[in-house]
Amino acid sequence: MEFSNKTFIITGASSGIGKATALQALHCNANVSVVSRREKELREIFSPFQNSEIISADITSESNRKFIIEKTLHRFGEIDVLVNAAGIIGMGSVENTSLDDWDRMLDTNLRSIFRLTQLALPSLIERKGNIVSVSSVTGIRAFPNVLAYCISKAGVDQFTRCVALELAPKGVRVNAINPGVVVTNLHKSSGMNDEKYQQFLEHSKSTHPLGRVGTPEEIAELILFLASENAGWITGETIAIDGGRAQTCAR
Repeated sequence: MEFSNKTFIITGASSGIGKATALQALHCNANVSVVSRREKELREIFSPFQNSEIISADITSESNRKFIIEKTLHRFGEIDVLVNAAGIIGMGSVENTSLDDWDRMLDTNLRSIFRLTQLALPSLIERKGNIVSVSSVTGIRAFPNVLAYCISKAGVDQFTRCVALELAPKGVRVNAINPGVVVTNLHKSSGMNDEKYQQFLEHSKSTHPLGRVGTPEEIAELILFLASENAGWITGETIAIDGGRAQTCAR
């Protein structure tokens, strides 16, 4: 895929799916604003790329969200693709999820996408660009003890469908992807130690019909396809990329 003269904003770019997507986009000649709270990691990864703009920002901060858009427009002049790859996960049921944990999950995983979309829209409409958000298999299926996370991702899916319908007449496409378990820092960032995480990955081989977990690079390829002209007649879709996980019963 070729993205010359196209500008991406990619959140969560310091690791996992965001990092893999940004690297692939850069290798496809896109201009990319890479966004994360972890400036050190961003600089280590993306400083060699002349067509990258490193933006250290917290997507839950309104001033930071405005800064992301303003800095991208100042550097590149336009926004063609918004990739919402930043996200957090946390454990908790309806009985023990605190209001603070609920708010933090919804703020990071859903509210930030809503607001970044609003802020990027003038340029996206002008450029007839598109949005790709990273949802989850938990947006499709119910899983126990990850209540706020499931709700936030279901919200991303419905946000995608509603906004796609609203923006289609303006030529802006909006899609999301629903990964299963992918090898990233997501779970370890939530507090899972290395031993528990390796046990989780091993167990996940049995819960995904294809018998393995996914890689960030596989997810990035689907994101870039949806962002490309090859997907020019696709909008409002939430596409599973999960090794068949969404087809299984809870176990």
